[in-house]
Amino acid sequence: MSRVALVTCRPGPEVAEDRDLPGLVRALGEAGAEASAEVWDDGDVDWAGFDLVVIRSTWDYSWRAAEFTAWAERCGAVTRLANPADVVRWNTDKRYLGDLAAAGVPVVETRYLAPGDALDLPDGHEYVVKPASGAGARFAARYAPGEHAAAAGHVRRLHAEGFTAMVQPYVRGIDTTGERALQYVGGTLLHASRKGPVLAPGTPYDRRKVAHPGLTDWTPSPAETAVARQALACVPGTSEPLYARVDLVDGEDGLPRVMELELVEPNLFLWLHPESVPRVVEEILRAAAR
Repeated sequence: MSRVALVTCRPGPEVAEDRDLPGLVRALGEAGAEASAEVWDDGDVDWAGFDLVVIRSTWDYSWRAAEFTAWAERCGAVTRLANPADVVRWNTDKRYLGDLAAAGVPVVETRYLAPGDALDLPDGHEYVVKPASGAGARFAARYAPGEHAAAAGHVRRLHAEGFTAMVQPYVRGIDTTGERALQYVGGTLLHASRKGPVLAPGTPYDRRKVAHPGLTDWTPSPAETAVARQALACVPGTSEPLYARVDLVDGEDGLPRVMELELVEPNLFLWLHPESVPRVVEEILRAAAR
């Protein structure tokens, strides 16, 4: 019998509920595994006692990225971790978008402002400021060209917290065609969904956002799956990630671009796609048996 840990975080006011977790633990148990939900920073957990540790909803990691990646290194040294620590380290810093762009993957244009860099904000269009380590639209906001003072204060706050700031043009296609999330398990497409815009004009960066508004089922186009495959081909390491989510938006030319490549703790929205649970269970058990 395989022992599998599904890794989550402690509940808190800034942490969303993982709607998938109880059902996935139950489904793994029904398939013959000994499965449990474990908190990543619980010092009493013996990670070496599991055949596989699967990161699922560690949704507080972005404020403790160094601590979290150190945990991933320790955990990966004593058991099989999915996704592996080298992938976690690469993906917790959204400067990976630069790696994707350098490899020819169409991505949302992104500039990075590290602490100490000169403040350089756009003049001719709406834009988004957010931290290079973040999740759930935390500390993200949308600005008009005339809102430089507010945006500058946002960047200063990110720098004071030790974050590099990301500056991206606001992709107007989100307002009409939304943001599509293509989920992969075991290297193949599992299902896809679409959500509406998250960042409303005038919403302060430090206000909690609804991370997945208006989420619905989605059938991805060939162009979307092609871009997703391009992005996944750039993931470092020698093995296929157990799970991945590629978030896409339409550029000004109407073609899909990568907004984010989620390899650490992406919400798989199994509550929206219950038919996908058996596939996820199968791939987890296959990984645990390696």
